Amino acid sequence: MANSQYSADLDKNAANYSPLSPLTFIERAAAVYPERCALVYNNSRRSWRETYRRSCRFASALRQHGVTKDDTVAVMLPNVPAMYETHFAVPMAGAIIHALNIRLDPDAIAFQLEHSGARVLLTDPEYATAVAAALEQLDDKPLVIDVDDPAFKDGERIGDFEYEDFLATGDAEFAWELPHDEWQAIALGYTSGTTGNPKGVVTHHRGAYLNAVSNILAWNMGTHPVYLWTLPMFHCNGWCFPWTIAALNGTSVCLRDVRDSAIFDAIRQNRVTHLCGAPIVLNLMANAGDELTKVVDRPINVMTAGAAPPPAVLEAMARLNFNVTHTYGLTEVYGPAVVCSWHEDWDQLPMRDQSQLKARQGVRYPMLEELIVADPETLEPVPKDGKTIGEIMFRGNIVMKGYLKNPEATAQAFGGGYFHSGDLAVCHPDGYIEIKDRAKDVIISGGENISSIEVEATLYSHPAVLEAAVTAMPDEKWGETPCAFVDLRSDAGAINEQELIDFCRDNMAHFKAPRRVVFGPLPKTSTGKIRKFELRERAGRL
Repeated sequence: MANSQYSADLDKNAANYSPLSPLTFIERAAAVYPERCALVYNNSRRSWRETYRRSCRFASALRQHGVTKDDTVAVMLPNVPAMYETHFAVPMAGAIIHALNIRLDPDAIAFQLEHSGARVLLTDPEYATAVAAALEQLDDKPLVIDVDDPAFKDGERIGDFEYEDFLATGDAEFAWELPHDEWQAIALGYTSGTTGNPKGVVTHHRGAYLNAVSNILAWNMGTHPVYLWTLPMFHCNGWCFPWTIAALNGTSVCLRDVRDSAIFDAIRQNRVTHLCGAPIVLNLMANAGDELTKVVDRPINVMTAGAAPPPAVLEAMARLNFNVTHTYGLTEVYGPAVVCSWHEDWDQLPMRDQSQLKARQGVRYPMLEELIVADPETLEPVPKDGKTIGEIMFRGNIVMKGYLKNPEATAQAFGGGYFHSGDLAVCHPDGYIEIKDRAKDVIISGGENISSIEVEATLYSHPAVLEAAVTAMPDEKWGETPCAFVDLRSDAGAINEQELIDFCRDNMAHFKAPRRVVFGPLPKTSTGKIRKFELRERAGRL
Protein backbone atom coordinates (compact mmCIF):
# COMPACT_ATOMS: atom_id res chain seq x y z
CA MET A 1 0.00 0.00 0.00
CA ALA A 2 1.36 3.40 -0.97
CA ASN A 3 2.18 5.86 1.74
CA SER A 4 -0.56 8.33 2.62
CA GLN A 5 -0.02 11.90 1.57
CA TYR A 6 -0.15 12.70 5.28
CA SER A 7 2.76 10.42 6.13
CA ALA A 8 5.05 10.62 3.09
CA ASP A 9 8.14 12.69 3.97
CA LEU A 10 6.39 13.89 7.14
CA ASP A 11 8.43 12.22 9.84
CA LYS A 12 9.26 12.88 13.46
CA ASN A 13 12.25 15.16 13.87
CA ALA A 14 13.89 17.34 16.49
CA ALA A 15 11.63 20.25 15.59
CA ASN A 16 8.27 18.50 15.90
CA TYR A 17 8.71 15.72 18.45
CA SER A 18 9.98 15.50 22.02
CA PRO A 19 9.46 12.65 24.47
CA LEU A 20 6.95 13.47 27.20
CA SER A 21 8.63 13.82 30.58
CA PRO A 22 7.69 15.72 33.76
CA LEU A 23 11.26 17.02 33.88
CA THR A 24 10.19 19.79 31.51
CA PHE A 25 7.86 21.14 34.20
CA ILE A 26 10.60 22.20 36.60
CA GLU A 27 12.75 23.63 33.82
CA ARG A 28 9.85 25.86 32.74
CA ALA A 29 8.98 26.86 36.33
CA ALA A 30 12.57 27.96 36.91
CA ALA A 31 12.66 29.89 33.63
CA VAL A 32 9.29 31.62 33.92
CA TYR A 33 8.98 32.13 37.69
CA PRO A 34 12.56 31.91 38.99
CA GLU A 35 11.92 33.95 42.16
CA ARG A 36 8.53 32.44 43.00
CA CYS A 37 8.51 30.22 46.08
CA ALA A 38 8.74 26.52 45.21
CA LEU A 39 9.36 24.91 48.61
CA VAL A 40 8.51 25.79 52.19
CA TYR A 41 9.77 23.79 55.15
CA ASN A 42 9.49 25.23 58.65
CA ASN A 43 11.27 28.60 58.39
CA SER A 44 13.05 27.78 55.14
CA ARG A 45 11.84 28.93 51.70
CA ARG A 46 13.36 28.14 48.32
CA SER A 47 12.58 29.61 44.93
CA TRP A 48 12.06 27.70 41.71
CA ARG A 49 15.51 28.80 40.52
CA GLU A 50 17.11 27.40 43.69
CA THR A 51 15.11 24.17 43.56
CA TYR A 52 15.99 23.61 39.91
CA ARG A 53 19.68 24.30 40.44
CA ARG A 54 19.79 22.01 43.49
CA SER A 55 18.11 19.25 41.47
CA CYS A 56 20.71 19.71 38.73
CA ARG A 57 23.50 19.53 41.33
CA PHE A 58 22.04 16.35 42.77
CA ALA A 59 21.76 14.77 39.29
CA SER A 60 25.33 15.79 38.46
CA ALA A 61 26.64 14.37 41.75
CA LEU A 62 24.87 11.08 41.11
CA ARG A 63 26.49 10.85 37.69
CA GLN A 64 29.92 11.64 39.14
CA HIS A 65 29.47 8.80 41.63
CA GLY A 66 28.77 6.26 38.91
CA VAL A 67 24.98 6.36 38.59
CA THR A 68 24.00 5.80 34.97
CA LYS A 69 20.85 5.16 32.91
CA ASP A 70 18.39 2.74 34.52
CA ASP A 71 20.24 2.54 37.83
CA THR A 72 18.05 2.61 40.93
CA VAL A 73 18.23 5.36 43.57
CA ALA A 74 16.29 4.48 46.71
CA VAL A 75 14.97 7.06 49.17
CA MET A 76 13.77 6.52 52.74
CA LEU A 77 12.59 10.01 53.59
CA PRO A 78 9.64 11.87 55.09
CA ASN A 79 8.13 14.87 53.28
CA VAL A 80 11.20 17.10 53.38
CA PRO A 81 12.65 19.22 50.54
CA ALA A 82 15.21 16.57 49.60
CA MET A 83 12.37 14.14 48.89
CA TYR A 84 10.84 16.65 46.50
CA GLU A 85 14.17 17.35 44.77
CA THR A 86 14.68 13.61 44.29
CA HIS A 87 11.67 13.46 41.94
CA PHE A 88 13.53 15.63 39.45
CA ALA A 89 17.21 14.97 40.13
CA VAL A 90 17.11 11.19 39.88
CA PRO A 91 15.42 11.05 36.44
CA MET A 92 17.65 13.94 35.30
CA ALA A 93 20.53 11.52 35.87
CA GLY A 94 18.67 8.91 33.83
CA ALA A 95 18.04 6.81 36.94
CA ILE A 96 14.93 5.39 38.59
CA ILE A 97 13.33 6.72 41.81
CA HIS A 98 12.59 3.99 44.32
CA ALA A 99 10.66 5.55 47.21
CA LEU A 100 10.59 3.27 50.25
CA ASN A 101 7.69 3.27 52.65
CA ILE A 102 9.08 4.81 55.85
CA ARG A 103 7.01 2.39 57.96
CA LEU A 104 8.69 -0.76 56.61
CA ASP A 105 10.59 -3.18 58.81
CA PRO A 106 14.25 -4.11 58.11
CA ASP A 107 13.41 -7.35 56.29
CA ALA A 108 11.09 -5.58 53.85
CA ILE A 109 13.61 -2.77 53.30
CA ALA A 110 16.37 -5.29 52.61
CA PHE A 111 14.20 -7.24 50.17
CA GLN A 112 13.32 -4.14 48.17
CA LEU A 113 16.88 -2.79 48.08
CA GLU A 114 18.22 -6.12 46.89
CA HIS A 115 15.41 -6.78 44.39
CA SER A 116 15.71 -3.31 42.87
CA GLY A 117 19.52 -3.39 42.79
CA ALA A 118 19.67 0.05 44.42
CA ARG A 119 22.98 1.80 43.76
CA VAL A 120 22.30 4.72 46.12
CA LEU A 121 20.12 5.11 49.22
CA LEU A 122 19.07 8.41 50.78
CA THR A 123 17.87 8.04 54.36
CA ASP A 124 16.70 10.17 57.26
CA PRO A 125 18.29 9.74 60.72
CA GLU A 126 14.88 8.86 62.17
CA TYR A 127 14.98 5.57 60.27
CA ALA A 128 18.67 4.82 60.87
CA THR A 129 18.06 1.79 63.08
CA ALA A 130 15.78 0.02 60.61
CA VAL A 131 17.92 0.96 57.61
CA ALA A 132 21.15 -0.16 59.28
CA ALA A 133 19.57 -3.52 60.13
CA ALA A 134 18.43 -3.88 56.51
CA LEU A 135 21.88 -3.02 55.13
CA GLU A 136 23.42 -5.73 57.32
CA GLN A 137 21.45 -8.27 55.27
CA LEU A 138 22.92 -7.12 51.94
CA ASP A 139 26.08 -8.41 50.30
CA ASP A 140 26.15 -5.57 47.78
CA LYS A 141 25.40 -2.41 49.73
CA PRO A 142 24.38 0.89 48.07
CA LEU A 143 26.09 4.22 48.61
CA VAL A 144 24.27 5.67 51.63
CA ILE A 145 23.53 9.40 51.93
CA ASP A 146 22.18 10.85 55.18
CA VAL A 147 19.68 13.69 54.85
CA ASP A 148 20.09 15.66 58.06
CA ASP A 149 17.06 17.58 59.26
CA PRO A 150 17.34 20.26 61.98
CA ALA A 151 13.72 19.52 62.87
CA PHE A 152 14.72 16.02 64.00
CA LYS A 153 17.40 15.95 66.66
CA ASP A 154 17.59 12.24 67.41
CA GLY A 155 18.83 9.36 65.29
CA GLU A 156 22.30 8.72 63.96
CA ARG A 157 24.19 9.19 60.74
CA ILE A 158 25.01 5.91 59.02
CA GLY A 159 25.87 7.18 55.54
CA ASP A 160 28.94 7.72 53.41
CA PHE A 161 27.89 11.33 52.75
CA GLU A 162 25.57 13.96 54.16
CA TYR A 163 23.11 15.24 51.55
CA GLU A 164 24.32 18.85 51.40
CA ASP A 165 27.94 17.70 51.14
CA PHE A 166 26.95 15.33 48.35
CA LEU A 167 25.17 18.11 46.46
CA ALA A 168 28.27 20.28 46.76
CA THR A 169 30.14 17.81 44.55
CA GLY A 170 27.66 18.41 41.70
CA ASP A 171 27.30 21.06 39.01
CA ALA A 172 24.30 23.42 39.14
CA GLU A 173 24.67 23.87 35.35
CA PHE A 174 24.49 20.12 34.70
CA ALA A 175 23.25 19.60 31.13
CA TRP A 176 20.73 16.85 31.70
CA GLU A 177 18.82 15.42 28.77
CA LEU A 178 15.27 14.20 28.25
CA PRO A 179 15.01 10.43 27.83
CA HIS A 180 15.37 9.34 24.23
CA ASP A 181 12.27 7.20 24.74
CA GLU A 182 9.35 8.39 26.87
CA TRP A 183 8.73 4.71 27.69
CA GLN A 184 11.93 4.81 29.78
CA ALA A 185 11.29 3.95 33.42
CA ILE A 186 11.07 6.85 35.85
CA ALA A 187 10.00 5.23 39.13
CA LEU A 188 9.74 1.95 40.98
CA GLY A 189 7.18 1.44 43.73
CA TYR A 190 6.45 -1.75 45.62
CA THR A 191 2.96 -2.96 46.30
CA SER A 192 2.34 -5.89 48.61
CA GLY A 193 -0.85 -7.21 47.02
CA THR A 194 -1.56 -10.42 48.89
CA THR A 195 1.90 -11.94 48.93
CA GLY A 196 4.66 -11.64 51.47
CA ASN A 197 7.17 -10.57 48.80
CA PRO A 198 5.89 -7.36 47.22
CA LYS A 199 5.83 -6.69 43.49
CA GLY A 200 7.87 -3.85 42.02
CA VAL A 201 5.69 -1.57 39.90
CA VAL A 202 7.65 0.12 37.09
CA THR A 203 6.27 3.38 35.69
CA HIS A 204 7.53 5.53 32.81
CA HIS A 205 8.12 9.19 31.89
CA ARG A 206 5.12 9.35 29.57
CA GLY A 207 2.69 8.11 32.20
CA ALA A 208 4.14 10.38 34.90
CA TYR A 209 3.76 13.39 32.59
CA LEU A 210 0.20 12.52 31.63
CA ASN A 211 -1.01 11.74 35.13
CA ALA A 212 0.58 14.91 36.50
CA VAL A 213 -1.48 16.86 33.96
CA SER A 214 -4.51 14.67 34.64
CA ASN A 215 -4.38 15.76 38.29
CA ILE A 216 -4.73 19.37 37.16
CA LEU A 217 -7.77 18.64 35.01
CA ALA A 218 -9.50 16.23 37.38
CA TRP A 219 -9.15 18.63 40.31
CA ASN A 220 -9.75 21.81 38.31
CA MET A 221 -6.55 23.31 39.72
CA GLY A 222 -5.57 26.86 38.89
CA THR A 223 -2.06 28.22 38.54
CA HIS A 224 0.19 28.86 41.58
CA PRO A 225 -1.52 26.49 44.07
CA VAL A 226 -0.13 26.26 47.59
CA TYR A 227 -0.01 22.52 48.20
CA LEU A 228 0.41 21.02 51.68
CA TRP A 229 2.20 17.67 51.78
CA THR A 230 -0.08 15.68 54.09
CA LEU A 231 0.21 12.81 51.58
CA PRO A 232 3.49 10.85 51.81
CA MET A 233 5.63 11.37 48.73
CA PHE A 234 6.57 7.69 48.97
CA HIS A 235 2.95 6.81 48.09
CA CYS A 236 2.97 6.36 44.30
CA ASN A 237 5.43 9.26 44.05
CA GLY A 238 2.98 11.47 45.88
CA TRP A 239 0.27 10.60 43.34
CA CYS A 240 2.45 12.47 40.76
CA PHE A 241 1.84 15.76 42.58
CA PRO A 242 5.56 16.68 42.82
CA TRP A 243 5.40 17.06 39.05
CA THR A 244 1.89 18.56 39.04
CA ILE A 245 2.92 21.40 41.35
CA ALA A 246 5.95 22.16 39.19
CA ALA A 247 3.73 22.26 36.09
CA LEU A 248 1.52 24.84 37.82
CA ASN A 249 4.46 26.86 39.21
CA GLY A 250 2.98 26.32 42.65
CA THR A 251 4.39 26.07 46.15
CA SER A 252 4.98 22.84 48.04
CA VAL A 253 4.65 23.14 51.81
CA CYS A 254 6.58 20.20 53.25
CA LEU A 255 5.31 18.58 56.43
CA ARG A 256 7.46 16.06 58.25
CA ASP A 257 4.83 14.85 60.72
CA VAL A 258 1.14 14.68 59.91
CA ARG A 259 -0.45 15.95 63.13
CA ASP A 260 -3.60 18.02 63.43
CA SER A 261 -1.81 21.02 64.95
CA ALA A 262 0.93 20.92 62.29
CA ILE A 263 -1.64 20.74 59.50
CA PHE A 264 -3.68 23.71 60.69
CA ASP A 265 -0.58 25.75 61.54
CA ALA A 266 0.68 25.22 57.99
CA ILE A 267 -2.72 26.15 56.55
CA ARG A 268 -2.74 29.39 58.55
CA GLN A 269 0.88 30.36 57.92
CA ASN A 270 1.03 29.57 54.20
CA ARG A 271 -2.52 30.17 52.93
CA VAL A 272 -2.75 26.56 51.71
CA THR A 273 -5.16 25.94 48.82
CA HIS A 274 -4.82 22.18 48.23
CA LEU A 275 -3.88 19.04 50.13
CA CYS A 276 -4.23 15.27 49.72
CA GLY A 277 -4.48 12.40 52.14
CA ALA A 278 -6.00 9.07 53.05
CA PRO A 279 -9.35 9.07 54.88
CA ILE A 280 -7.48 8.85 58.19
CA VAL A 281 -6.07 12.35 57.51
CA LEU A 282 -9.57 13.66 56.90
CA ASN A 283 -10.76 12.06 60.12
CA LEU A 284 -7.85 13.65 61.98
CA MET A 285 -8.74 17.07 60.60
CA ALA A 286 -12.48 16.71 61.13
CA ASN A 287 -11.92 15.97 64.83
CA ALA A 288 -9.19 18.53 65.48
CA GLY A 289 -11.28 20.86 67.64
CA ASP A 290 -12.44 24.45 67.27
CA GLU A 291 -9.20 26.09 68.39
CA LEU A 292 -7.34 24.57 65.44
CA THR A 293 -10.03 24.52 62.76
CA LYS A 294 -11.04 28.16 63.19
CA VAL A 295 -8.08 29.17 60.98
CA VAL A 296 -9.94 27.82 57.93
CA ASP A 297 -11.58 31.01 56.74
CA ARG A 298 -11.93 30.11 53.06
CA PRO A 299 -12.62 26.99 50.96
CA ILE A 300 -9.68 24.55 50.77
CA ASN A 301 -9.55 21.69 48.28
CA VAL A 302 -8.88 18.20 49.64
CA MET A 303 -8.32 15.06 47.58
CA THR A 304 -8.67 11.67 49.25
CA ALA A 305 -8.33 8.09 48.06
CA GLY A 306 -8.51 4.59 49.43
CA ALA A 307 -11.47 3.25 51.37
CA ALA A 308 -14.32 5.75 51.08
CA PRO A 309 -14.45 8.16 54.03
CA PRO A 310 -17.55 7.66 56.20
CA PRO A 311 -20.35 10.09 55.29
CA ALA A 312 -20.09 11.63 58.76
CA VAL A 313 -16.46 12.59 58.10
CA LEU A 314 -17.32 14.07 54.70
CA GLU A 315 -20.11 16.09 56.29
CA ALA A 316 -17.77 17.36 59.01
CA MET A 317 -15.16 18.38 56.44
CA ALA A 318 -17.77 20.24 54.42
CA ARG A 319 -18.86 22.18 57.53
CA LEU A 320 -15.22 23.17 58.11
CA ASN A 321 -14.96 24.64 54.59
CA PHE A 322 -12.99 21.75 53.05
CA ASN A 323 -14.14 20.72 49.59
CA VAL A 324 -13.40 16.99 49.34
CA THR A 325 -12.82 15.21 46.04
CA HIS A 326 -12.81 11.41 46.22
CA THR A 327 -10.46 9.48 43.93
CA TYR A 328 -9.35 5.90 43.48
CA GLY A 329 -6.31 4.24 42.02
CA LEU A 330 -3.38 1.93 42.61
CA THR A 331 0.38 2.05 42.39
CA GLU A 332 0.03 0.35 38.99
CA VAL A 333 -1.84 3.39 37.61
CA TYR A 334 0.39 6.12 39.11
CA GLY A 335 -1.96 6.76 42.03
CA PRO A 336 -5.40 8.30 41.35
CA ALA A 337 -6.85 7.29 37.99
CA VAL A 338 -10.55 7.47 38.86
CA VAL A 339 -12.33 10.54 40.24
CA CYS A 340 -15.81 11.23 41.58
CA SER A 341 -16.37 14.17 39.23
CA TRP A 342 -18.91 16.48 40.77
CA HIS A 343 -22.12 17.74 39.13
CA GLU A 344 -23.45 21.17 40.04
CA ASP A 345 -27.02 19.94 40.47
CA TRP A 346 -25.78 17.65 43.27
CA ASP A 347 -25.17 20.80 45.33
CA GLN A 348 -28.93 21.05 45.86
CA LEU A 349 -29.15 17.64 47.53
CA PRO A 350 -29.17 17.14 51.31
CA MET A 351 -25.70 16.86 52.83
CA ARG A 352 -26.16 13.15 53.59
CA ASP A 353 -27.01 12.41 49.93
CA GLN A 354 -24.07 14.50 48.77
CA SER A 355 -21.75 12.53 51.05
CA GLN A 356 -23.02 9.22 49.72
CA LEU A 357 -22.43 10.36 46.13
CA LYS A 358 -19.00 11.71 47.01
CA ALA A 359 -18.01 8.38 48.57
CA ARG A 360 -18.28 6.63 45.18
CA GLN A 361 -15.02 6.07 43.31
CA GLY A 362 -16.35 7.69 40.13
CA VAL A 363 -15.26 7.88 36.48
CA ARG A 364 -11.97 7.69 34.63
CA TYR A 365 -9.28 10.36 34.91
CA PRO A 366 -8.98 12.72 31.91
CA MET A 367 -5.79 11.01 30.68
CA LEU A 368 -7.04 7.44 31.18
CA GLU A 369 -8.33 5.90 27.97
CA GLU A 370 -10.66 3.24 29.38
CA LEU A 371 -12.16 2.15 32.69
CA ILE A 372 -14.56 -0.78 32.95
CA VAL A 373 -16.17 -3.00 35.54
CA ALA A 374 -16.30 -6.40 33.91
CA ASP A 375 -16.28 -10.16 34.29
CA PRO A 376 -12.57 -10.97 34.80
CA GLU A 377 -12.80 -14.05 32.57
CA THR A 378 -14.98 -12.90 29.66
CA LEU A 379 -14.13 -9.17 29.92
CA GLU A 380 -17.82 -8.50 29.37
CA PRO A 381 -18.80 -5.24 31.14
CA VAL A 382 -21.38 -5.67 33.90
CA PRO A 383 -24.79 -4.00 33.56
CA LYS A 384 -24.97 -0.43 34.85
CA ASP A 385 -27.43 -1.37 37.55
CA GLY A 386 -25.48 -0.57 40.72
CA LYS A 387 -25.85 -4.21 41.77
CA THR A 388 -23.91 -6.58 39.52
CA ILE A 389 -20.36 -7.04 40.75
CA GLY A 390 -17.35 -7.19 38.45
CA GLU A 391 -13.65 -6.40 38.53
CA ILE A 392 -12.30 -2.89 37.92
CA MET A 393 -10.01 -2.83 34.88
CA PHE A 394 -7.90 -0.11 33.28
CA ARG A 395 -6.46 0.50 29.83
CA GLY A 396 -4.33 3.41 28.67
CA ASN A 397 -1.17 5.47 28.95
CA ILE A 398 -1.26 5.82 32.72
CA VAL A 399 -0.96 2.09 33.31
CA MET A 400 2.43 0.78 34.50
CA LYS A 401 5.04 -0.86 32.30
CA GLY A 402 4.76 -3.99 34.43
CA TYR A 403 6.27 -5.70 37.47
CA LEU A 404 10.06 -5.72 37.85
CA LYS A 405 11.63 -9.13 37.22
CA ASN A 406 8.21 -10.79 37.37
CA PRO A 407 6.93 -11.62 33.86
CA GLU A 408 4.36 -14.09 35.17
CA ALA A 409 2.68 -11.50 37.41
CA THR A 410 2.87 -8.92 34.61
CA ALA A 411 1.18 -11.25 32.12
CA GLN A 412 -1.51 -12.13 34.64
CA ALA A 413 -2.17 -8.48 35.47
CA PHE A 414 -2.55 -7.59 31.76
CA GLY A 415 -4.76 -10.54 30.81
CA GLY A 416 -7.04 -9.78 27.86
CA GLY A 417 -5.46 -6.39 27.19
CA TYR A 418 -6.57 -4.73 30.43
CA PHE A 419 -4.88 -4.12 33.75
CA HIS A 420 -6.83 -6.18 36.29
CA SER A 421 -7.03 -4.27 39.58
CA GLY A 422 -8.32 -7.14 41.71
CA ASP A 423 -10.91 -4.77 43.19
CA LEU A 424 -14.57 -5.67 42.89
CA ALA A 425 -17.15 -2.99 42.16
CA VAL A 426 -20.54 -2.16 40.67
CA CYS A 427 -21.31 0.36 37.96
CA HIS A 428 -24.21 2.75 38.56
CA PRO A 429 -26.59 3.89 35.78
CA ASP A 430 -24.68 7.17 35.42
CA GLY A 431 -21.43 5.26 34.76
CA TYR A 432 -19.89 5.96 38.19
CA ILE A 433 -18.24 2.94 39.78
CA GLU A 434 -18.35 1.98 43.45
CA ILE A 435 -16.04 -0.54 45.11
CA LYS A 436 -17.77 -3.30 47.03
CA ASP A 437 -14.93 -5.62 47.98
CA ARG A 438 -11.26 -6.40 47.41
CA ALA A 439 -10.75 -9.60 45.53
CA LYS A 440 -7.26 -10.11 46.92
CA ASP A 441 -8.05 -9.39 50.58
CA VAL A 442 -5.73 -6.43 50.85
CA ILE A 443 -6.39 -4.42 54.01
CA ILE A 444 -6.06 -0.64 53.53
CA SER A 445 -5.23 0.89 56.90
CA GLY A 446 -4.63 4.62 56.99
CA GLY A 447 -3.79 4.55 53.29
CA GLU A 448 -1.27 1.70 53.72
CA ASN A 449 -1.74 -1.67 52.02
CA ILE A 450 -1.41 -4.64 54.35
CA SER A 451 -1.15 -8.16 52.98
CA SER A 452 -3.43 -10.52 54.89
CA ILE A 453 -1.21 -13.42 53.83
CA GLU A 454 1.85 -11.75 55.32
CA VAL A 455 0.10 -11.30 58.67
CA GLU A 456 -1.17 -14.87 58.51
CA ALA A 457 2.35 -16.14 57.85
CA THR A 458 3.62 -14.33 60.94
CA LEU A 459 0.84 -15.81 63.06
CA TYR A 460 1.56 -19.28 61.72
CA SER A 461 5.16 -18.91 62.90
CA HIS A 462 3.95 -18.81 66.51
CA PRO A 463 4.25 -22.34 68.00
CA ALA A 464 0.76 -22.19 69.54
CA VAL A 465 -1.10 -21.36 66.31
CA LEU A 466 -2.72 -24.18 64.38
CA GLU A 467 -4.65 -22.15 61.80
CA ALA A 468 -4.98 -18.44 61.12
CA ALA A 469 -6.92 -16.16 58.79
CA VAL A 470 -6.75 -12.38 58.64
CA THR A 471 -9.29 -9.98 57.25
CA ALA A 472 -10.20 -6.31 57.45
CA MET A 473 -12.10 -4.92 60.41
CA PRO A 474 -13.73 -1.46 60.26
CA ASP A 475 -11.94 1.19 62.30
CA GLU A 476 -13.10 4.76 62.90
CA LYS A 477 -9.58 6.19 62.85
CA TRP A 478 -7.73 4.06 60.28
CA GLY A 479 -10.60 3.10 57.97
CA GLU A 480 -9.87 -0.55 58.56
CA THR A 481 -7.33 -2.64 60.47
CA PRO A 482 -6.33 -6.32 60.48
CA CYS A 483 -8.45 -8.74 62.49
CA ALA A 484 -7.05 -12.21 63.08
CA PHE A 485 -9.07 -15.38 63.52
CA VAL A 486 -6.94 -18.06 65.17
CA ASP A 487 -7.41 -21.71 66.07
CA LEU A 488 -4.84 -22.81 68.65
CA ARG A 489 -3.07 -26.14 68.93
CA SER A 490 -4.49 -28.51 71.52
CA ASP A 491 -1.30 -28.30 73.59
CA ALA A 492 -0.99 -24.53 73.30
CA GLY A 493 -1.69 -23.81 76.93
CA ALA A 494 -2.86 -20.36 78.04
CA ILE A 495 -2.36 -17.98 75.11
CA ASN A 496 -4.17 -14.67 75.19
CA GLU A 497 -5.02 -12.07 72.57
CA GLN A 498 -2.39 -9.52 73.58
CA GLU A 499 0.40 -12.11 73.44
CA LEU A 500 -0.33 -12.83 69.77
CA ILE A 501 -0.64 -9.13 68.93
CA ASP A 502 2.72 -8.45 70.62
CA PHE A 503 4.27 -11.40 68.77
CA CYS A 504 3.19 -9.92 65.45
CA ARG A 505 4.47 -6.46 66.40
CA ASP A 506 7.84 -8.02 67.28
CA ASN A 507 8.11 -9.78 63.92
CA MET A 508 6.77 -7.27 61.40
CA ALA A 509 6.01 -3.59 60.94
CA HIS A 510 3.78 -2.49 63.83
CA PHE A 511 1.02 -1.10 61.61
CA LYS A 512 0.52 -4.54 60.03
CA ALA A 513 -0.16 -6.29 63.33
CA PRO A 514 -3.78 -7.28 64.05
CA ARG A 515 -5.76 -5.07 66.43
CA ARG A 516 -8.07 -7.94 67.42
CA VAL A 517 -7.58 -11.69 67.72
CA VAL A 518 -10.61 -13.96 67.83
CA PHE A 519 -10.04 -17.54 68.98
CA GLY A 520 -11.88 -20.61 67.78
CA PRO A 521 -12.26 -23.06 64.84
CA LEU A 522 -12.27 -21.41 61.39
CA PRO A 523 -15.23 -21.91 59.01
CA LYS A 524 -14.31 -23.89 55.90
CA THR A 525 -15.75 -25.01 52.60
CA SER A 526 -16.24 -28.67 51.69
CA THR A 527 -12.80 -28.66 50.07
CA GLY A 528 -11.13 -27.33 53.21
CA LYS A 529 -10.69 -23.70 52.17
CA ILE A 530 -11.26 -21.06 54.83
CA ARG A 531 -14.46 -19.10 54.23
CA LYS A 532 -12.97 -15.62 54.39
CA PHE A 533 -16.16 -13.90 53.33
CA GLU A 534 -17.80 -15.24 56.48
CA LEU A 535 -14.91 -13.99 58.60
CA ARG A 536 -15.17 -10.54 57.01
CA GLU A 537 -18.81 -10.41 58.02
CA ARG A 538 -17.92 -11.41 61.58
CA ALA A 539 -15.14 -8.81 61.72
CA GLY A 540 -17.61 -6.18 60.57
CA ARG A 541 -19.76 -6.88 63.64
CA LEU A 542 -16.94 -6.68 66.21
